[in-house]
Amino acid sequence: MKKDELLKVLAEEAGVKKVEAEKVLDAFVDALVAEVKKGEKFAVAGLGTFAVAKRAAREGVNPKTGAKIKIAASKNVKFKAAKKLKDAVN
Repeated sequence: MKKDELLKVLAEEAGVKKVEAEKVLDAFVDALVAEVKKGEKFAVAGLGTFAVAKRAAREGVNPKTGAKIKIAASKNVKFKAAKKLKDAVN
């Protein structure tokens, strides 16, 4: 499902215009990004939790040349699905 399809469903379910649904979705995404950027967890009941995962620096191998390279430490966003979502899939 793409954003436009999601907005259509949200607007129909909430009984609002698509433009209003887009404002709500954008505010949700902005809040999520702001919290995760601060290093905080962002939990949505029934959906799951977004959090920052730190990856340590490590050695890697260039697959083209076989040369060893150093991969810098980085941060990624991880998502852990809520039980309700997991159960719905299984």
